[in-house]
Amino acid sequence: MKYCAIIVACSNQQNVWRKGAWVETPVLLNRELSVLKFNERVLAMVERPGTPLLERLRYLCIVSSNLDEFFEIRIASLKEQQRQSPDLTGADGLTPGEVFQRVQRAVHSLIDRQNRLLTAEVLPQLYEAGIGLLYASGWTDAQRKWAVETFREDVLPMLTPIGLDPAHPFPRVYNKSLNFIVALSGEDAFGREGQIAIVQAPRALPRMMRVPADIAGMPDGYMLLTSLISAFVGDLFPGMDMQGCHQWRVTRNSDLFVDEEEITNLRQALQGELSQRNFGASVRLEIAHAMPADQELFLQREFGLGADDTYRVNGPVNLARLMQMCNQVKRPDLEYPVYRPKVPPPFDGDLDRPADLFAAIAARDHLLHHPYQSFQPVLQFLTAAATDPKVMAIKQTIYRTGEDSALMGLLLSAAQAGKEVTVVVELMARFDEQTNINWAARLEEVGAHVSYGVVGHKTHAKMLLVLRREDGRIRRYGHLGTGNYHSRTARLYTDFGLLTANQAVCEDMDQVFSLLTGLGARRALKLLLQSPFTLHETIQALILGEAENARAGKRARIMAKMNSLLEPTTIKALYEASCAGVRIDLIVRGACALVPGVPNLSENIQVRSIIGRFLEHSRVFYFYQDGAELLYLSSADWMDRNFFRRVELGFPVLDKTLKRRVIDEAFTFALRDNRLAWRALPDGRYEMVRNRRAPMNLHQYLMTRLGG
Repeated sequence: MKYCAIIVACSNQQNVWRKGAWVETPVLLNRELSVLKFNERVLAMVERPGTPLLERLRYLCIVSSNLDEFFEIRIASLKEQQRQSPDLTGADGLTPGEVFQRVQRAVHSLIDRQNRLLTAEVLPQLYEAGIGLLYASGWTDAQRKWAVETFREDVLPMLTPIGLDPAHPFPRVYNKSLNFIVALSGEDAFGREGQIAIVQAPRALPRMMRVPADIAGMPDGYMLLTSLISAFVGDLFPGMDMQGCHQWRVTRNSDLFVDEEEITNLRQALQGELSQRNFGASVRLEIAHAMPADQELFLQREFGLGADDTYRVNGPVNLARLMQMCNQVKRPDLEYPVYRPKVPPPFDGDLDRPADLFAAIAARDHLLHHPYQSFQPVLQFLTAAATDPKVMAIKQTIYRTGEDSALMGLLLSAAQAGKEVTVVVELMARFDEQTNINWAARLEEVGAHVSYGVVGHKTHAKMLLVLRREDGRIRRYGHLGTGNYHSRTARLYTDFGLLTANQAVCEDMDQVFSLLTGLGARRALKLLLQSPFTLHETIQALILGEAENARAGKRARIMAKMNSLLEPTTIKALYEASCAGVRIDLIVRGACALVPGVPNLSENIQVRSIIGRFLEHSRVFYFYQDGAELLYLSSADWMDRNFFRRVELGFPVLDKTLKRRVIDEAFTFALRDNRLAWRALPDGRYEMVRNRRAPMNLHQYLMTRLGG
């Protein structure tokens, strides 16, 4: 036991006897490579025979969108690390340069696989089903006529060609924008010799255009803007000979930097930074598969990128744009069957009066499991709070909520009705900054108290607190969740929510709100765990407590479900618990730095990842605790940022019936899954779980169990 603990504390490598030889296994796996492994598992949904055709396209688009963010944030960070600390070795034992090389190889392989699936399988099969992209090489006379008219009427007037010469330098290129490089020859009206021109596709133009069915020759035919511009770009250069036209786009560093020591107004500082986000340092170049080498080199020099940063694409350079087909085409036979989550009792009954709803919550706690159960009870709770004259105040945190949010509309209505509405809006929620700035402004306009939390600590906790006057006293009611207050993602992401009138829990929530909006010393909470204060230290203590129980010969068990597991000291504690004999089951959807199944280190740890119809998003932590069975739901993954640089909450499930539900729905059934589950291997690879048990699809099972 002691030897294991020393290795964990002092080494990045573990010697393991395998197949007759000692081999080195890293104690921590690389984050970036683990993220790419997750995207490989998502891409495997495209290859799965049972995945409906339009859903296969949707998964391709999801991977493309994930990779965009991966380059904008993770690759950008890697490049910065290479510049600033090229010799620094990370917890995975690799330098930034070594990580970058491995990541580039993995990304190129992933994108090649993605392009092959798109062009060789998904698009041809969609075409056979009457859903197709109409390329210029196959246009009929009617289609060409429609294309010409559409280009000249809707596209051509919007285009501004830029011929490159000393008077026309290379244009400023927007992040992920669609562009074309055009090779020209001949002499123009001013006697200038044609060489290279750049055409930028305006953001106002749709990237896909639906073709009338009688012209398309199929029910759902589309033309890409790329096809129209490539076919008729010569109209922009009359009298010149066009030698070729090829699409390309560049991806830029999109992480925001706000100097926390210098700013006086976070909203103003962020708005200034947002205007520059789309012109950050270049990190990736995507080009048409047929682009000549000299044009590729020209673009690489322009953006300071090399061959490893360049990706040839056989199809649209922004594959995620094809999501429009998934959303517009109405073909139930090519999609997952429609699932309409039920509103669970008592919220499906006669709770027309706000008093009845509050009485139902006062009577007992209520657990919601989205998307298997409807998000409607949360909206009912806030509606009752906004309309009930006995409600004095509403307090809520907002991380992501969407541009068109019924929930935010209810908060606006409550403030307009004269209630005390306090909203902690996280302005630094990545890629939702502008949406949240807009909501903050609207809330302030109607008299709500708007706070931006604590500078340097994103407010990621999900909580909604209602203060109601009953019999001359204030009674608190709360909602706590593992996911965002976002009606759309509540239909796609798996998350737990708890409606409660437990006064200890609700008083803790009030204390957290006071800390976020005001000033004061750290406050002791009765039941809630809070980052950056008690969540990490409590999780550590609970893990090591299970290890102590195992050493004492007692039963010990840990189960945890989350999106990412990366924080080193937590992983080391799990290794120590494994060495002590604790059985540990981890369900980690995405990045996982822990190495499972290594003798004398993690042989008692199993890591699973579940990828299916819904996005696994809930965070659940279970500790046997000598029979007490402590169970927490949380907004936090086990990552450095969640433990130390965010305001997060962990909240206990106290009701025995609800606790049993969470254990079953988060763990018992998930550990039986042999259709969506992947098992992590010690070398960082994953293999699908296949066994002789009866088929078990977790998502389908819970849809049937909770939705009927």
